Amino acid sequence: MKQWLETREVLGRLAELLGEGKRTALATVVRVRGSAYRHEGAKMLVAEDSETTGNVSGGCLEADVREVALEVLASRKPQLRSYYAGSDEIAAWDLGVGCEGQVEVLVEVVTDVRAYEQTLLDGTAPFASCVLVADPHCRLVVTAAGAEGDLVDSSFDDSVATLARSVLERGGSAIHSIAGRDVFIDVLTPPPQLVVVSAGDDASALVRFATAIGFRIIVVDRRPGLLTRERFPGAANLIQATPEELVERVTLDGKNFAVIMTHNYVDDREYLRAILGTSVPYIGLLGPRQRTDRILRELAAIEPIDEDRIYGPIGLDIGADGAEEIAISTLSEILAIRSGRKPTSLRERRQPIHIDVGN
Repeated sequence: MKQWLETREVLGRLAELLGEGKRTALATVVRVRGSAYRHEGAKMLVAEDSETTGNVSGGCLEADVREVALEVLASRKPQLRSYYAGSDEIAAWDLGVGCEGQVEVLVEVVTDVRAYEQTLLDGTAPFASCVLVADPHCRLVVTAAGAEGDLVDSSFDDSVATLARSVLERGGSAIHSIAGRDVFIDVLTPPPQLVVVSAGDDASALVRFATAIGFRIIVVDRRPGLLTRERFPGAANLIQATPEELVERVTLDGKNFAVIMTHNYVDDREYLRAILGTSVPYIGLLGPRQRTDRILRELAAIEPIDEDRIYGPIGLDIGADGAEEIAISTLSEILAIRSGRKPTSLRERRQPIHIDVGN
């Protein structure tokens, strides 16, 4: 999920560096065997003055990869470096590649801003960026609608594009062997959208952390005075909407997640009612259990509701206190739901949410 955000940051900085006339190399994780901190598609940009953007490990490979990148800039020849942890578990962690892990990093000189990819990253459609591992100076960017660029010839490129579109459907960046050539197909999948229904003060922590993780954030509120870029600089969109207008103004489907936290009982109930009419799989509702139960009773008296999608009280049972901890608890629960894992949610806790354990 973070790959989309990270790639936007890397390519954005790439454009700035090239605009300043600085030579730049790009390091990309192209293959992982066993356990590793980062996966295929992780990127680190290295400028000629050793400035870096992004990362390819947990911090342990970066120094060596930076030196390789400087060598690549000097020679103008790409390098494929392999980092292998071996059977020593401690050494594996020291290398940042995990126990029994092997990571291959492709380092190449970059001379263009990759404007087409940057344009696609501003959109919401998946795409794949394809390069020859042995000769990465050419690229083929593939979308569901077509392909731009070239690698070898039309026949080979058509085969790559066909495979890339197949890979797009199931996701996952990887090296593929095509007609005797290794091609790295870097799959970029748009991040899931998180709709935060509230522009209140405590929503800022949730938006800030969710943006850092890689979610695309939509902030919704009926109060226009709170919907400002100063308050929510990381949000993709700020939308003024009442509960009755919500579904018309915001895309809400099975790929979205929603959190309702207006602190207004009627607004919470009516926004929840509107979102229940969509296929959103996770609807978080801030507030104590008694309040949530009352809202659900009132809605159920009007029409049947799907309570399985409602997570209230919101978040994992970590004893959260304050906006920042609640945001972490909430995002952890959303990530678990998105990954198909069973979290321990506060809605399953029969005891009071807060227990005084002393100072």
